[in-house]
Amino acid sequence: MQRLPLANAQIDYEPCFDLGATPDRLLGRLVAELDWRRESIVLWGRRYEQPRLLAWYGDPGAAYRYSRVRHEPLPWTATLRAIRERVERRLGLRFNGVLANYYRDHRDGMGFHSDDEPELGERPVIASVSVGEPRTFVFRSRTDPRTCSWRLRLGSGSLLVMSGETQRYWRHGLPKQARPCGPRVNLTFRRILGTAPPAEHDA
Repeated sequence: MQRLPLANAQIDYEPCFDLGATPDRLLGRLVAELDWRRESIVLWGRRYEQPRLLAWYGDPGAAYRYSRVRHEPLPWTATLRAIRERVERRLGLRFNGVLANYYRDHRDGMGFHSDDEPELGERPVIASVSVGEPRTFVFRSRTDPRTCSWRLRLGSGSLLVMSGETQRYWRHGLPKQARPCGPRVNLTFRRILGTAPPAEHDA
């Protein structure tokens, strides 16, 4: 795997990961099989729909809270389970949940954030599999966000692993783009170590 030269981070990239099937075939399966949902977030007292579709799958009890919402895991599908097993064998790690993101076209994206929820632990390992349209993934320093950033084109069938102090010192995001493009599905495998707090209810 290729190690990205970012300070205070451990980020490894494998552009051609063996998924057991072609990325295009897996893309079709994932789009058709997963229970995709449109979710919203609250910023400065206003509710906005997230510009992508999401789904949380995992082992029983692996609840995960992100964007101020607690998510109970859906049971693993055969496709997700097969991909998880390949990722686990490659990394020698165990994952009990996966956050799936479906970017339907160029108008979908993901804002800058860190995967630093308490139930992930202090130094989480996030293993990210991408299939479909290549998109540009951007890292931005949490200590110098305006001048320190890194861009990486995530290809179809790639594996990106973020570990160590990455979430503490860096944010990441997937910007929308001006040019039209095809769909992309991203699977971010993670290990839930604790119990997710209850959902927040906004007035």
